[in-house]
Amino acid sequence: MNSGVTSADGMGYMTEERILIRDSARDFTMKEVLPVANELDPVQGMIPMELRDKMAELGYFGITTPEELGGMGLGCFEYCLIAEQLARGWMSVASIMARGNGSFLRRGIMRGKEDELPEEQRDMIRRAVKGEFLAAAALSEPGTGSDLASISCRAVMSGNEWVINGSKYWCTFADGADYIMLFARTSPPPSADKRFLGISAFVLPKPRGELPNNCEGSPIPKIGYFGWNTYELSFQGTRAPASALVGEEGKAFYMLASGLEAARAHTAARSIGLAQGALEDSIAYAEDRGQFGVPITEFQAIRFKIATMATKIEAARQLLYYVCNEIDQGRRCDKEASMVKFFASEMAEEVTSEAIQIHGGAGYTKLHAVERYWRDARLTKIFEGTSEIQQRIISDVILGKSKSDARMVAAAFAEQYA
Repeated sequence: MNSGVTSADGMGYMTEERILIRDSARDFTMKEVLPVANELDPVQGMIPMELRDKMAELGYFGITTPEELGGMGLGCFEYCLIAEQLARGWMSVASIMARGNGSFLRRGIMRGKEDELPEEQRDMIRRAVKGEFLAAAALSEPGTGSDLASISCRAVMSGNEWVINGSKYWCTFADGADYIMLFARTSPPPSADKRFLGISAFVLPKPRGELPNNCEGSPIPKIGYFGWNTYELSFQGTRAPASALVGEEGKAFYMLASGLEAARAHTAARSIGLAQGALEDSIAYAEDRGQFGVPITEFQAIRFKIATMATKIEAARQLLYYVCNEIDQGRRCDKEASMVKFFASEMAEEVTSEAIQIHGGAGYTKLHAVERYWRDARLTKIFEGTSEIQQRIISDVILGKSKSDARMVAAAFAEQYA
């Protein structure tokens, strides 16, 4: 890695072990992920199974899973270190990693009680660590985004089975996953100010390459985030056994809330990885590109762009380190988690756009990876809660909740698993 663009020590956060973890992920990304991304993203190809298998061998699907369940037993800090490096190659690969680590499966059935888990559920988690039981999540709906409490998909008990009816939107990996974690309303909310109650979560196992029973779907034509498909789904009497319920009936909202800080940190890490890739590619291009008889790195305009890009990236990275440390120490940091998600995603769009400018016309082609970083960076401002939702959360903490927005209950929980 060019010493001019490496991360600072991070106020002592970067131990020798963490440096080794980061550098190992960096090496894997440059050798295995980036070449695949450069080949497949321009033609909207899928993440190869061989790459997923290599990630599983490195333990990347079980970074935060306890060792007694087959995982690495590490924290959010290490998880985000690896995610940043993977996103430097292909954001989709940094995202598929979450389908084992941050899955709703673990949050729903563990809740800090690993010793009490039935063997069947322990086996599910062990398989997820091995990359053999990866998730897609069905949260959002055509008319439901940030206000998760308004979901209309319903699950009703009939005999010994749940019967599910309704539509879901933005379900990434619906076809390739081993199960879909679906959120549906199982009872009406008790009151207007508790609309988030009555929502339950269900595990719907299925063969890879297929959708659950009595479920139809079609891929959404995205402008980026290639490597896997994102689906619109229609559940038409989909049946699941009573045991498909995850956690307590009607209280899936709390499962979502329990992972928000780590999910936002993960998105910040992905944003930083995209920006870092754009910066490094811009430096390499500018050193090679000549105009008026000299490399364009000799021009102050280019030098200042690179200086500003590097500064913004490092500022986001240091805030991320702080947030990850707070999460791992068990301290509340909802405001700071929203800050890093907001700042890093906004930064990533700015930096990747500048990278295209440095590349000139070449940057507006699929011959250079900066256009991929730019397209994917734009998404980070939307999923895991939009920038506007993050601003709302931050301002509510600083100023108190706005009386004019009292109806916005349970905001910021959509796209939590994108």
